[in-house]
Amino acid sequence: MPYLGSEEVVKELRRALSNPNVQADRLRYKNYITKVIRYMTQGLDVSALFMDMVKASATVDIVQKKLVYLYMCTYASDKPDLALLAINTLRKDCADPNPMVRGLALRNMCNFRMPGMTEYIEQPIVAGLRDKASYVRRVAVLGCAKMHSLQPNTEIDGTIVNELYALLRDPDPVVVVNCLRALEEILKDEGGVVINKPIAHHLLNRMKDLDSWAQSEVLTFLLRYRPRSDDELFDILSLLDAFLLSSHAHVAVATLRLFLHLASAHPTVQADALLRTSAPLLATCGAASRELRFAGLCHVQQVMRSQPGLFGTHYKRFFCGYSEPSYIKFRKMEILVELVNDENVALVLEELRSYCTDVSPELAQAAIAAIGRIARTYSEKCLDILTGLLGLKQDHITSAVIQTFRDLVWFCPQSTAAVCQTVGACVDSPQDSEGKQALLWLLGEHGDQISSAPYVMEGYIDGLKTELSSAVKMELLTAAVKMFLCRPAETQDMLGRLLHYCIEEESDVCVRDRALLYYRLLQRGVEETRKVVTGPKSDPSMSVLTGRQEEPISEWDSTFNTLGPLAGCDLCPQTAATSAADQPSYDAEEEISLSLGPPLSHETFEKMWLDLETLHRQTLGFPRPRAAPDTLQAALQLVKIQTLAFTPGDTVPWKAYIYTRSTETLILAELLQGDQQAPGSDESLVVSVKQQPVNHMLLNLFFFFFALYDISLLTSTCMLQ
Repeated sequence: MPYLGSEEVVKELRRALSNPNVQADRLRYKNYITKVIRYMTQGLDVSALFMDMVKASATVDIVQKKLVYLYMCTYASDKPDLALLAINTLRKDCADPNPMVRGLALRNMCNFRMPGMTEYIEQPIVAGLRDKASYVRRVAVLGCAKMHSLQPNTEIDGTIVNELYALLRDPDPVVVVNCLRALEEILKDEGGVVINKPIAHHLLNRMKDLDSWAQSEVLTFLLRYRPRSDDELFDILSLLDAFLLSSHAHVAVATLRLFLHLASAHPTVQADALLRTSAPLLATCGAASRELRFAGLCHVQQVMRSQPGLFGTHYKRFFCGYSEPSYIKFRKMEILVELVNDENVALVLEELRSYCTDVSPELAQAAIAAIGRIARTYSEKCLDILTGLLGLKQDHITSAVIQTFRDLVWFCPQSTAAVCQTVGACVDSPQDSEGKQALLWLLGEHGDQISSAPYVMEGYIDGLKTELSSAVKMELLTAAVKMFLCRPAETQDMLGRLLHYCIEEESDVCVRDRALLYYRLLQRGVEETRKVVTGPKSDPSMSVLTGRQEEPISEWDSTFNTLGPLAGCDLCPQTAATSAADQPSYDAEEEISLSLGPPLSHETFEKMWLDLETLHRQTLGFPRPRAAPDTLQAALQLVKIQTLAFTPGDTVPWKAYIYTRSTETLILAELLQGDQQAPGSDESLVVSVKQQPVNHMLLNLFFFFFALYDISLLTSTCMLQ
C-alpha cells in the first residue's frame, strides 16, 4: 500500500533530479539520489523516476553508481521497455577503464531478471572472463551461472564451460572457487563438475591460498575424486593433515569427512583422524553460537557410534549450562549417558539428578529417562535416586519415574523386586496418560509382588467414566485380566464391573472390541486365557547387553558434515561423493501415486503367493459358510480381517486370500476348503499363514478370532443387517 502523499513526494524528487542547479552541485544531487533509495526501501513506489535515475548513472562517483544500479535492478522488471536504456548504459560501463566500475556494471547487469537478457549479457560475460582484473573475472564467472539460470532448458554452451575449466588454474583463489560453483550449477543435470587427477592435485596445492569458507567448499568437491594407488592416497592425506587441526570448525569437519572417505580401506588411519579431530569438535561444542554448539554435539554423537570412548575423559564438557536452550541440553544428556563408566558414574548421576528439578517439565522428564538408561548398568545407585524423586510429589516427575521403572523392569528383570517394593510404597499416582499406562502395566505384569495392586487398580476402575484416554482404558483391561489370573479372589468383582462397562456403555470401538475379546477369551477357560495374555517370563538372572556396540565408520561417514546428524537420522540428500552414474534410477522422495487397474495379473499373484513359505497351518473347527462373497467379506471385516481375493463359490478347492495388520506386523493367510494335504479337512476350513516376521501375540489373536467367532453366525448377522 503506497504512502499517503506519495505522488507529491515523487513529483518533488523528479523536479529536484531534473533541476540543472541541483545537477551542478554533486553533493546535493547525490543526496537526492540517496533520498530516492531511502523511499524505495521504505516501500514507496518511485518507479516513475526511472529515466532520471538512469541519467544519474553517468558519473565517476562509485558510490552514486552503486545506488543507481540498485535502483535499476529493483525496477527493471516493472519497466522492461525503459530497462533497455539501462542495459545500454551498463554495457558502456563494462568497458570503463576502472575495473571496479566494470565489475560493478557486469554484476548488476546479470541481476536483471528479464526475458531475452541472454543476448545482451553474453558478450560482456565472455569479455569479463578474460579481463586482466581479478575482480571482474570473479563477477564474470558467477555471471555464467546467472545467465544459465535465466534459460535453464537451453543447450549448454561448451565454449563457456571450457573457459570455466581453464579458469580453475587462475592465480586468484576466489576465481577458482567461483568457477567450481558456476560449473556445479551449469552442469548439475550432468552430475556437476568433474574432478579428475590434475584438477584434484591443483586444488590440493592451492588450499593454503583459500579462505576458510573456500577451503570447506573445495574439500567437499574433492569427495568426488578417488586416488588410484595407496601412494597417491597417502600423499593426499599428508597434504590434508594440517587442516584436521584448523581453528575453523567447518574446515576441520570437512577435512575429517574427506579423510574418512578416502581412507575407507584403512581403519587405522580413520581412527587416528577421529582422534586428532576430537579437539576441534570439543571446541565446537563450547562455541559461543548456539547453532554451532548444537551442530558440534550432533557430530560428536555420530563419532561416538564408532568410537564410544573417544570423549570419555572430557565428560564434564557436556554438563549443561543454566542459560543453554533445551535442545542443547537434551543432546548433552544423551551424550552423558553414553560416556558413563565406573569412574564417573557418581558425578554424572549427581549432575543428572540436579536436572530432574528443572523448571521445564520436558527437561526434567528427559533427565529422569537418562538416569533410567544408566540404571540398566548401575541399577542400585539409580534406584536410590529415582525413589528419592518420588518424594517430591510433583506430577510430571512421578509420571516420568513410573515410566522409567516400567522400562527398567522390562530391560533388567533382576531389579523387579526393588521396583515393585518402591511402587507399592508410592502414595501418589500419575495424572497423565503415559504415566497411568506405565503404572497399570506394572500392576498387571507384577501384581503378585505388589501388595496394594488390586486396590490401586480398583481406583482406576471406579473412575473409568471420567477417563478420556482410550489407551489407558485398554491398558486397564489388560492389566485387570492379568491381575485376575494371579489374584482372582481380589479381582473377580472389579473385573466383572470393568468388562460390563466397556462392553455395554463404552463408546470407543477399540476399547469395546478389546473387552469383548477378553470376555470371550475368559469363557474358554482360565488356562486358555493365560496362554494368550501372559507370555513367557524372563529369566531374572539374565540382563540386556549394556553399552553401545561399535559401528563401522562406513555406516555414517556419508552423512557426516551434512544435515543428517542435525535431523537425528542417517537420511540426507545425495552426497557430493556420489557421481551421476551411481545415482539410483528412482527418486527417493517421489510421492506415492495411485494407478488404474491391478498391478498384478491373476497368474502372477498366485505364483508369488505360492513362492511364499508357509509358516503355520491350522485346521479350523467349522466349514466354509454358504454366503455371498460380499457378505463373507463384511463378516471378516468385523474382526479386522481384510480379503484380497475369493474363488467362485462352486470351485473345489475353495480358496480365500486374507490379511490383517497392526502397526508393524502384516499377516498374510489363505483359507482353504477341500485341502487334500490335511487329513480330515474335506469340510473344515484350513488356514495357512504366509508372512514373516510374525508377532506371536497377534498370530494367537488371529487364530482366536477364527476359533471364537463362528463365521457362519457372523455372515447371518451381516445378512440381517
